[in-house]
Amino acid sequence: MFQMTLLFNATLETIYMVFFSGVIATLIGLPWGIALYASRKGHIFSQPMLYQILAFIANIVRSIPFIILMIAVIPMTRILVGSSIGTTAAIVPLSFCAMPFIARVVENALLEVDAGLIEAATAMGANAWQIVCKVLIPEALPGIIHGLTLTGISLIGYSAMAGAVGGGGLGDLAIRYGYQRFDTSIMLITIIVMIVLVQAMQLLGDKLVRWYAHSKQ
Repeated sequence: MFQMTLLFNATLETIYMVFFSGVIATLIGLPWGIALYASRKGHIFSQPMLYQILAFIANIVRSIPFIILMIAVIPMTRILVGSSIGTTAAIVPLSFCAMPFIARVVENALLEVDAGLIEAATAMGANAWQIVCKVLIPEALPGIIHGLTLTGISLIGYSAMAGAVGGGGLGDLAIRYGYQRFDTSIMLITIIVMIVLVQAMQLLGDKLVRWYAHSKQ
């Protein structure tokens, strides 16, 4: 009973970390990705210098291993949430980790949109904002959803790593009660729960893509 309570609480903590870090990362990563696409040379806003700056920042953050990123943003984490330990504190590095990934996912999804659709919208008098909102995003949405699904799955894994250094969740449970106390049953159950979470995330993403494709018909 004690173990089941710990497992339930740890699972909720993991879902809490993944959900809020995913939402924050999407709110920043989505416009970042749109800006990356739009500022490319020859695209609707065409600001090559801006594109190079945005791409450079994305590449830098993506190249930093998550465990190092967690340590690097500790001062900012303390400023934002008042602590560097706990599930809420873990949301900060998790969000930083996911933002550039989502930005690149959105950029690549937008690049897959048929250029003919953009030309047709331009010929009909649509401005840049209308092209983004009414052509690019609707057409790229399946790819964006797939990318967000992959991001969520990655965040589940990263949340376990955050738990190993005081972030709580399933990673913390596996380390403290599984590894340190040599309880293989806790380790095995934790792995099973994480597999279930990953599968649920993937199924949800696939279902959303199918629903969107059906709604467009």
